[in-house]
Amino acid sequence: MTYLLFGAGDYYERYKKWFDKKTVLALLDNSSKKQNRLIDGIKVLSPEDGVKLQFDIVVILSFHVKAMKRQLLELGVPEEKIYHFYDLHRLFYKKEHKKPILYYGISEEIATSNEYQKRRILLLSQDMLLGGASIALFHAAKVLAENKYNVVFASMIDGPLREKLLSENIPVIIDVNLQLRTMRETEWLAGFSLIFCNTINFHIFLLKRNNNVPIIWWLHDSAFFYAGVSRDVLQSLDRTNMKIYSVSSIPENAIKQYISDIETERLLFGVEDIVECADRKGQIQKDKICFTVIGDIEERKGQDILIRSVRRISEIERKNIVIFLVGRSVSMMAQQLKMDIKELPEIIMTGAVDRKGIDEILNKTDILICPSREDAMSMVAVEAMAHQVPCIVSHVTGIAEYIQNGIDGLIFRSEDTKELAEKIKWCIENREELPGMGVRSRKIYDTYFSMDVFEKNLLDIVDDILLQK
Repeated sequence: MTYLLFGAGDYYERYKKWFDKKTVLALLDNSSKKQNRLIDGIKVLSPEDGVKLQFDIVVILSFHVKAMKRQLLELGVPEEKIYHFYDLHRLFYKKEHKKPILYYGISEEIATSNEYQKRRILLLSQDMLLGGASIALFHAAKVLAENKYNVVFASMIDGPLREKLLSENIPVIIDVNLQLRTMRETEWLAGFSLIFCNTINFHIFLLKRNNNVPIIWWLHDSAFFYAGVSRDVLQSLDRTNMKIYSVSSIPENAIKQYISDIETERLLFGVEDIVECADRKGQIQKDKICFTVIGDIEERKGQDILIRSVRRISEIERKNIVIFLVGRSVSMMAQQLKMDIKELPEIIMTGAVDRKGIDEILNKTDILICPSREDAMSMVAVEAMAHQVPCIVSHVTGIAEYIQNGIDGLIFRSEDTKELAEKIKWCIENREELPGMGVRSRKIYDTYFSMDVFEKNLLDIVDDILLQK
């Protein structure tokens, strides 16, 4: 079999291990900056040039699968030759394709023991990066471990979260085979009394399972992440002994587009309170009001909407503000925005920052803006509220369900640049109202997202499932 791999970014890095370089004819990418370069010794071509080669299969390594598949079809690629990374289990299912499993702490001892233990819980993460869903599961692992559950945390790929888990004495397994294999095909699960699956990424894992083992499936995914998911696969899942939870109505609605009769319940994540909230009234004495957007710069996060909104504000008014765009800026949209903000000196792209850097930025932020086109539940918005920083959010974000517009935050209609500009101008004209709004936004955190609230909700769920078991 010979392959073209469409996408030379994050998901290429996640899935490239499954391909023998000798079988990959080329990488395809729409970015002219990547084309005609070598990545891992493989030439990057435009899709137009790549599909002229004699290949068997083209694999889309991106969640932008609808647009990319349409592009391939328009270039004459037969539909039966187009695969998505969720389809790789159909290509690489033989034993010789199995990859080594990495064990940390006492995880190997636990995983290789077939002895059933009532309080042994496995938490499965799509990655070990420091994104919202992975951090939410990390907090769940800490809560369960602190309450004397025997917890193991496993992931499809490695990352910086591993060291945080090991520092909490939580054993870790890195099993890349989880990207492709089902529960029945994963040999080391026998001793667990409960398995926690995080995000839609585990729908292939759940396709074939032992339904004697209870499953908690915790969904954090907006509709965007269902691109490439097979409706037939989702509808064929055995939901016996499975409880599905979501972090907001957005993941609920997304999966119900595929499984109309699915029953879901709400489980909000918890955010650790590491903030010593000082009186923020002094903030309004600054020359400029500080707005911040945190998230990778990409279409889904909507930073382009914010920039178009800022253009609607007069130059005189813009002298009163500074706006930080915090997050990775490697996408094609980010490259365009770097050009766009050259005439908007009040907007500053910082690039990605670490956890300490996020806290430092929030400490000097007056308003967090979440202009996303879709966002299941913004963890950075909750972190801002913990810092007594009020938020401006689009109405399609999960956190908007908890904000009283004009009281403890501000809400605008998604992609309405005029309305977002008006919200920013309101902040400029009513800057003395911001500290009080921030204090009230902290109450949202205390009521719904504190670790105490999360601990109670999580333990009620887990204790109930294991009691029935």
